[in-house]
Amino acid sequence: DLAGCKLMTFPVGIYKAMRSVTEGIRRISLANNELKSITSRFVTTFSQLTELNLAGNYLHRLPEEIPSLLHLRAIDLSHNRFRRFPEPLAAAPALETIDLEENQIAEVPTDKLASMASLRSLNLRANPVGPEVRLLVRPLVPFELLLSPEEPIPQS
Repeated sequence: DLAGCKLMTFPVGIYKAMRSVTEGIRRISLANNELKSITSRFVTTFSQLTELNLAGNYLHRLPEEIPSLLHLRAIDLSHNRFRRFPEPLAAAPALETIDLEENQIAEVPTDKLASMASLRSLNLRANPVGPEVRLLVRPLVPFELLLSPEEPIPQS
């Protein structure tokens, strides 16, 4: 748990210090730091992760290696700076829960999400997703989709 440490990058020394135990690490929290990115090295080093909490950072994309996290079941990316759905997540085989609340996501690849066999819950509350996402997603996806209530259209 390295939450709230004002980290701007993942400390390189931790890779060396934990080299012998990385296979046993299942959960990592880097919430409420100042991370702008997560590296490929982080993903490949902590390959046995089941939960990853990256909430409250400045992330706007994820490394392409995310699908190599074969055991990752839950990822929290809420309160970050994603403008698009992080597409590498769509190829993560065991992912059950994705929290993207309070980002700036307007477009969602509904076709890719619909093919995620393990996905149970996707939280997109407090994102500017368009009405077309609300219409398209419901019949296509077999998981719980959390969206903010639609803003009423102002009457002129």
